Amino acid sequence: MDSRVESYFASVKGKKIAFLGIGGSNLPLAKIFCQKGAVVFACDRREKEQLGEAGRQLEQMGVALRLGEHYLEGLDADVMFRTPGMRFHTKELEQARQKGVAVTSEMEVFFDLCPCPIYGVTGSDGKTTTTTIIAEFLKAAGKQVHLGGNIGTPLLPQIERIEKNDVAVVELSSFQLISMRRSPQVAVVTNLSPNHLDMHKDMDEYVQAKRNLVLHQTAASKTVLNSENPIVMSFAKDVRGQQLTFSSARPCRYGAYLRPDGMIVMAQGDTCTEVMHTDNIKIPGKHNIENYLAAVTAVWGEVPADVICRVAAEFGGVAHRAELVRVLDGVSYYNDSIGTSPTRTANGTLQLYDRKIILIAGGYDKHIPYDTLGPVIADKVKTLILMGQTADKIEAAVKAAPNYHREELRILRASSMEQAVALAKEQAKQGDIVSLSPASASFDLYPNFEARGNHFKEIVNQL
Repeated sequence: MDSRVESYFASVKGKKIAFLGIGGSNLPLAKIFCQKGAVVFACDRREKEQLGEAGRQLEQMGVALRLGEHYLEGLDADVMFRTPGMRFHTKELEQARQKGVAVTSEMEVFFDLCPCPIYGVTGSDGKTTTTTIIAEFLKAAGKQVHLGGNIGTPLLPQIERIEKNDVAVVELSSFQLISMRRSPQVAVVTNLSPNHLDMHKDMDEYVQAKRNLVLHQTAASKTVLNSENPIVMSFAKDVRGQQLTFSSARPCRYGAYLRPDGMIVMAQGDTCTEVMHTDNIKIPGKHNIENYLAAVTAVWGEVPADVICRVAAEFGGVAHRAELVRVLDGVSYYNDSIGTSPTRTANGTLQLYDRKIILIAGGYDKHIPYDTLGPVIADKVKTLILMGQTADKIEAAVKAAPNYHREELRILRASSMEQAVALAKEQAKQGDIVSLSPASASFDLYPNFEARGNHFKEIVNQL
């Protein structure tokens, strides 16, 4: 075990450690800190009966629960672990910092202690698939890979098993990055557009949080930026190490780009290497070509071209991303619950098919604009089924689009996923495509996009 890891866990013995928010990353951490001799509190707005099995597990470990509406008030702790979904500037956290309490997060401590190189990926869209592709590349090249972060697996609980010759591949959200003061050895920014404005003060705070991915890199680091995204390219001035770019529209001087004939080319100054043709990529869509461009640029020099080609031909994608659920009566049903933003749905699902589709959309309102989604829906959708808080916004954007024609696009409303799927089945004919791609977050009805996608799949499979 790395000496820094050993020293850190020795230092928490007897300390009062509070985990704020009982969720995916904090639950396994609470167990480890109990084992290391810390006095552990688990704090959550929910009441005990709402916590279910998680609450019972924590009590069995000897963790003290602080629950209910006022769970943060008067909390006496030496260290507080903020769950990523908690606002960084919450009043109680600001007060704790003023009192000298260390307010941190699972990912911050992981970055402090990780003994091996870290590949970090962020962006508004595409970061999960890009992160997974990078991990698949490195695994296929023989590396011991630890995949986690916002992708769903907390990595700090694994820290004692990570060796210096391993590799960590981490997806990072703006909520995780907002407080980060360390950056990965390899940083990848897929794209940036308005997102999560319900949780951030404004767009500037969201962008500055993302900037932390590159801001604390060293001269020995590598940074991969999307040259087609002006916000991403604004990070270039902060790059201290090797800067590479990727592009699906034009050649790059250093980095991967898409040639008009469909060939992915890796440029290193005057040297250009043909890596593979896009026909070799198993998962469909222009957005996935861009994900591969980013991933190829990130691993070039560590992963041979033949390994990259093999992975691209075999990798079937990540669940909830244009995932074929089933074909029933000649109708194909796709689950794209990862479509949590307008740009994700517009550039993803709505660019995949050679015909107009039946689209189920709508969900939690993150206070982001839908103007650009309207014309794409008007062009690519024949029946639009709307649900959730953003239904009005999406309908207004569609009807305001210059290419909207009432007789060519039917707009329906549903009050539940069951009703939405029933309406889709009713409208669909043989050869049609039905896709869930909400262009919205899930939190109005579901805890996360995975739960939403799984519910959709369950309903479709019961048809």
